[in-house]
Amino acid sequence: MPSSLKIIFMGTPEFAVPSLEILLQHNYTVEAVITAPDKPSGRGLKVMPSPVKEVAVRYNVPVLQPTNLKSPEFIEELKSYQADLQIVVAFRMLPEAVWNMPPIGTFNLHASLLPQYRGAAPINWAIINGETETGLTTFFLKHEIDTGNIIFQEKEPITEQDTAGRLYERLRQKGAELVLKTVQAIESENYPQVPQQMSETIKLAPKIFKETCEINWQQPSRTIYNFIRGLSPYPTAWTTLNGKFCKIYISHIVNRDEPLKHSGEHFTDGKQFLHMKTSDGWLSIDELQLEGKKKMGIEEFLRGNKL
Repeated sequence: MPSSLKIIFMGTPEFAVPSLEILLQHNYTVEAVITAPDKPSGRGLKVMPSPVKEVAVRYNVPVLQPTNLKSPEFIEELKSYQADLQIVVAFRMLPEAVWNMPPIGTFNLHASLLPQYRGAAPINWAIINGETETGLTTFFLKHEIDTGNIIFQEKEPITEQDTAGRLYERLRQKGAELVLKTVQAIESENYPQVPQQMSETIKLAPKIFKETCEINWQQPSRTIYNFIRGLSPYPTAWTTLNGKFCKIYISHIVNRDEPLKHSGEHFTDGKQFLHMKTSDGWLSIDELQLEGKKKMGIEEFLRGNKL
């Protein structure tokens, strides 16, 4: 039997898809989905809907795709659904007129254990910083970004081999379960609201730009290793190799007794390995993509590229 709780769901990328699907599969009434406008994608620049829109269309849920979240037309249309609760998963910042609209409020799923890693890229920064644990948080929105009262949290270990991509996949699935748990608790009118504790040790997770992703070979091997896996497969760490832009997806730390080289110089047998000098040792490059080429394992790369 469908729940009487009327929900508006807001999200755009793949990360939000399991959360929307789990609500629909448990017969929650999603009155409408708010997502980004369709945009050109791929080599042919074909106009494509967001992953969240595709799910909404499949379940016959109305879709709103505003370009301006503050426009009076959008605000009035949103009001017309008379939602009890709004849920945000991987969407853009909302104006107060939107997040403060439903009587219960608006809660967000964030991919960290708040207050740690507030910001746009919590999965990336947790790995870049060498954390061994992260998690998920559902919390009510308020004025300051990622600062509202916490409803539930779920911990998730980070392994030595985890990339941002692997952790992303685990968190998006676990995140759906936490969204469902949160909605069920709200529906039963029995849920915590724990204020976030402020601290000088809070680490932030700001948006990552292309220039942020350049590898600094003057750093230690462990730091660079974490940096590469924290940006893999997207937005991807990069360096220059033989004067060309080169993305690095996978690496590992190696021990060598070769004569010391300057940081950033490379050593290769031309067949099986490519080692890069760091400030305290060597890093082996396992998967990379040279400008204008496809992504390759190191042996395939060396067969076609002489260094």
